[in-house]
Amino acid sequence: MEKSPEAFRTISEVADDLGVPQHVLRFWESRFPQIRPMKRGGGRRYYRPDDVDLLRGIHHLLYGEGYTIRGVQRILREEGPRFVQSVWREGAPQASPAAEDTEDEAVFETEDAAEASHDEAPAAGGRSAVPAKLSHDSVARLNGVLNELGECKRMLETALAD
Repeated sequence: MEKSPEAFRTISEVADDLGVPQHVLRFWESRFPQIRPMKRGGGRRYYRPDDVDLLRGIHHLLYGEGYTIRGVQRILREEGPRFVQSVWREGAPQASPAAEDTEDEAVFETEDAAEASHDEAPAAGGRSAVPAKLSHDSVARLNGVLNELGECKRMLETALAD
C-alpha cells in the first residue's frame, strides 16, 4: 500500500526515494539546519512532506546541478527553504550560481590554465598532467562521492575518539 502525500516518511523511505544512503541524509542534517525531521523514541526520524521536498531540492542542487555544500547553504540563506523545496520540480526557477558555488571551476583547471601549462612534461603514460574538463553530470556525481567520503571520515574520527 502506498502512503498518502501528506504522510510522514522514515529515513529509509526518503533515502530509497532519493537514491542515496541513509548516512548522507544524516550528514545533510548536520550541514543544513533547515532539515529538521521529527524524532521519536530511540531517535527514529520521521520526515514531514516539506522536509522531503527540501531534501529533494538539496539533492537536485548537489547531484543534478553540481553545487557545493556551501553553494546550497548560500541559496538557502538568500532564497530561503521554500525556493529549495520547489527547485527540483520541472519548470521551477533555478538558482544563479556564484563562482564558488560549484566544483566545476574550483576543482578542475580551466582551459586557460591547461594552455598555460602546455610546456609541462607529460605525466606517466604520455598524458598531460592537466585533467580534461568534466561534464556537469560527472562533476555532480563526484560531488556526491566527495560528500559521502567526508561523512565516512567524520564517522571514522568519531569511532577513533571513543
